[in-house]
Amino acid sequence: MAYLLAILGLIILIVAGDFLVRGAVNLSLRLGIPAFIVSLTIVAFGTSAPELLISVSAVLSDQPGLALGNVVGSNIANVLLVLGVPAMIAGLHTSEIDTKKNFALMLVATGLFIASCFLGPISWMHGIFLLATLAYILWVAVKDAQSHKQDFNDVESSNPDLSGKLIALFLVLGFIGLPLGAEILVRYASIIARDLGVSETIIGLTLVAFGTSAPELATTITAAIRRQADVALGNVIGSNMFNLLAVTGIASLFGSMTVPLGLMEFDIWVLAASSIVLIPFVYFRQDINRIWGVALTLIYVSYLVFLLN
Repeated sequence: MAYLLAILGLIILIVAGDFLVRGAVNLSLRLGIPAFIVSLTIVAFGTSAPELLISVSAVLSDQPGLALGNVVGSNIANVLLVLGVPAMIAGLHTSEIDTKKNFALMLVATGLFIASCFLGPISWMHGIFLLATLAYILWVAVKDAQSHKQDFNDVESSNPDLSGKLIALFLVLGFIGLPLGAEILVRYASIIARDLGVSETIIGLTLVAFGTSAPELATTITAAIRRQADVALGNVIGSNMFNLLAVTGIASLFGSMTVPLGLMEFDIWVLAASSIVLIPFVYFRQDINRIWGVALTLIYVSYLVFLLN
């Protein structure tokens, strides 16, 4: 029953996150907020909402290993799985997009997160610094984006035909579903961890991280099949940056997070390596072809097997 309820919580999180993004995006655009600001803020925060709610719930439940494992595991899954599986199916034409600047910022975010772990426990002071860094990155991104004309159709989840009643319904379902799903998932993920005799950190790195990355994976696979996944690399970089700075930063405001020893000794270095492995695709404009897709996917599977043994 614990497994079924954990899956139920995960499903509620995913669906509620999608509702919140759709409602917030369309409401903001109708209020006249520029499309690029919506893309950089509401969409980014909305797609990170499941990770955020899980981490906050875990901190409030005094389960810092689950909170941090969720962040680290989601970022590892985003690179190795979300890019690997679609590339294995159809290849990703990442050579056609320029993500150098955002990738450099993601590396900075990764370095700051790792430094915070070593200077831990991660407290509100670390969180303020991480959030201030994110605010600066967003400010720079807004300044850059102002020179590029965008319209309603440039924003993911926008729909000019969506009625006001549906927008309101999506917002209500999102705001109710996210905390509900997070509470259910965290509670029963902890029960599963105890039953299996593994740490909450491992559950965060595997079950929870895979679940919160599942929507991105499904979307990218669909786009790859349609030969429309050229921006997948940019989306992963943006998502990882928000997880490291926003999710960790906000969660730390609700309580200090002691960094588990296993995370310090192994998983954050896998996080760093999974970031560095993107260098050929970003700086040398290489496509993530099927061979690379197989390699990334196998690395992720090997990582999971190592964790669970």
